[in-house]
Amino acid sequence: MSTATARKGRRERAAFGKGRQITDQAVAEVQRLLGDRPRRREYLIEYLHLIQDTHGHLSDAHMTALAAELRLAQTEVYEVATFYHHFDVVKAGEDAPPTLTVRVCDSITCEMKGSGALTEKLKAVLGPDVRVIHAPCVGACDKAPVAVVRQRQVFEADADKVKAAVEAGQVRMDLPAYKDLAGYLADGGYKVLGDCLKGARDRDLTVEVIKESGLRGLGGAGFPTATKWGFMKNAPKPRLVAINADEGEPGTFKDRYCFETDPHRVIEGALIAAWSVEAEAVYIYLRDEYPACREVLLTEIKKVEDAGLNGDIKLHLRRGAGAYICGEESGMLESIEGKRGLPRNRPPFPAQAGLWGRPTLINNVETVYWLPKIVEHGAKWYQDQGRPHFFSVSGWVKEPGVKLAPAGTTARQLVEEYCGGMADGHAFKAYLPGGASGGILPESLADEPLDFGTLDKHGCFIGSSAVVIFSDRDDVKEICKNLIRFFEDESCGQCTPCRVGCEKMLKLIDKPKWDADLIEELSQAMRDASICGLGQAAPNPVQAALRFFREDVQ
Repeated sequence: MSTATARKGRRERAAFGKGRQITDQAVAEVQRLLGDRPRRREYLIEYLHLIQDTHGHLSDAHMTALAAELRLAQTEVYEVATFYHHFDVVKAGEDAPPTLTVRVCDSITCEMKGSGALTEKLKAVLGPDVRVIHAPCVGACDKAPVAVVRQRQVFEADADKVKAAVEAGQVRMDLPAYKDLAGYLADGGYKVLGDCLKGARDRDLTVEVIKESGLRGLGGAGFPTATKWGFMKNAPKPRLVAINADEGEPGTFKDRYCFETDPHRVIEGALIAAWSVEAEAVYIYLRDEYPACREVLLTEIKKVEDAGLNGDIKLHLRRGAGAYICGEESGMLESIEGKRGLPRNRPPFPAQAGLWGRPTLINNVETVYWLPKIVEHGAKWYQDQGRPHFFSVSGWVKEPGVKLAPAGTTARQLVEEYCGGMADGHAFKAYLPGGASGGILPESLADEPLDFGTLDKHGCFIGSSAVVIFSDRDDVKEICKNLIRFFEDESCGQCTPCRVGCEKMLKLIDKPKWDADLIEELSQAMRDASICGLGQAAPNPVQAALRFFREDVQ
């Protein structure tokens, strides 16, 4: 680069970044990290990760240099960086965070298993040079309580083990023993997709098979899959597909299981969905709490592309940065575009205007996981299996984990037949049928079938089938406080009913005696006026507690 060109570049950057002075050193470091990667807004979050992974935090200098490289206002970079939990923004004059950070999950299952005591012990044994902070659900409820070090290793309730690993420099990321491309192909994988791409299958007939199977969205909403695909039929091209792998609901970890065991079944399913709606690309949005899954997907997606199995359909993997709200489909779209994950007002709906204004089909990980088998074996096969899906089961059971069971399986069956019964010394008292937002039900209703719509009469729902089991040792009021604290922390703040409502709800249930009338009034306001499902569903556990456990909260 000539001297004149360098001076011109510095003048342009200085004019662009008026708020803070751009240093040549920061620019050089950012340019070196970005290399020949495209300078587009959609990669902002990816590049913020790249900087933080390298330097341990995000400094003013690096964010200013990145703004210049991407031709963005500094405020646009700053607002995105400060929106997500996993970015450590360090302002000028502030000290950088310690080299090592340990995050202790304090969501419901971890709290009931002793995350508070684990946090205090970690602080004591690790000392002041290691930062110990709380984290919302990290999708490892079956191992509760857990601590995450450098977003890599999950440790089970053992502060001494964390200390030993840190001191020995053995903090690592263990990849799961998953079925790779060779193993998947050996089992007949990608045959269905191959038939689709070469014209051996008809799109309309394929959609009809999915319709007859009764497959529904397994991320929480339960919307009929084929109906959602039908919304794309007359949409203008180009079309896109987005796979929502941001399962941040406390108690949910089934999508992680899909990626850690059979990732190509998800990839093939996503590509079948894209072929069915004639989409040109698939974007997989993966929560940042799953770094091992990210490594698996980066490796296996490249193998798929190198083998040409994806045809003309492009595959993109995008990394979240710690924000539950991005599990809301339009919040996810905003994040993929490199913005804050603020839910959009609708209409228009994603099928009309999704990613970058293009018609976009959004499906959950487990939903597409079932597509290859349903298309291969037919709708009757899926129906005969009982419309099976995965239940994430945690809490006071002997064998927590992801359980494959037919739709309509009951909580009691999950406990007794799939999880080895209640933990020793614990009696079944209550359960969350659908994670934090699905409400809370008493043991007396543990024989209700867990399926879409079956719990409506109780004011609850199964959502993503995150079942958390409580015992006679648990306090319903404390359970509700934990859940509402989660919603308060994770509210994006865009709408007043959710932002202020969660805060007020927490204050109301923190009182010795709950004011049922005031709680109902606040709940109604949140349900009616919140922009997205977070604020609308946040009151559910509190209202269910008043309905079924009034003697515990009054």
